[in-house]
Amino acid sequence: MKTGSKSIICVAACGLLLAGCKKETPNTMSATAPASAANAPAATSPSATPAPATDGSSADTTAKLAGTQWAMKQDEIKNDPKGQWAIAASASSTYQDAQGNSSWSANQATGAPNVDKYVDDGHAWTTKTQDAGIEWLDLKYPRAVHAEEVRVRESFGSGAVIKIEVFDEQGGAHTVWAGNDPTTDLNYLMVKFPKTTFKIDRVKVTLATNVVPGWNEIDAVQLVGSDQ
Repeated sequence: MKTGSKSIICVAACGLLLAGCKKETPNTMSATAPASAANAPAATSPSATPAPATDGSSADTTAKLAGTQWAMKQDEIKNDPKGQWAIAASASSTYQDAQGNSSWSANQATGAPNVDKYVDDGHAWTTKTQDAGIEWLDLKYPRAVHAEEVRVRESFGSGAVIKIEVFDEQGGAHTVWAGNDPTTDLNYLMVKFPKTTFKIDRVKVTLATNVVPGWNEIDAVQLVGSDQ
């Protein structure tokens, strides 16, 4: 739950035209159901940045699924034996400079998803200001694995991710995907790539927060891989 009121009065030019101009408590905001296949915008395949470790990478989203199929996919992801959730996180900025386990802090993106509606919620990480441009979330995982997928749980202002990097045990960065995020509503951005020959235990998610107006929030990030 949120720790207090988070309203920001926008400049007069924004007025009431942009819902993203004001942060409100979860109880005062409307929740949007996950997009169905019938009404969700088409999710097109984004272009990936060519690199030796990223050949064959692709991005998809659970926004394409509907109804029971969508619910089953969420449960499958949460209980994936090859998946693990972050145990620590840092970020380029946090709302109200939140630290520790405070609402909207980087640590709110650790652990399994706990935001169940597409709504502004302090159980997710968000940036200090909205629409500022490039921001990032850096996550650490309990064990190093040969990675093959990263799943980003976007819970508000979805669609702003532009790059995902993984880090080997020596700290070297490897871009596994860069492109246009097709995610809408409460969904996962699922980035698949050839299994890494090196082991990784760190993921960095970069956003362009000006791409999707308003607050962009990430609930959790799952790393998928195996020991061999």
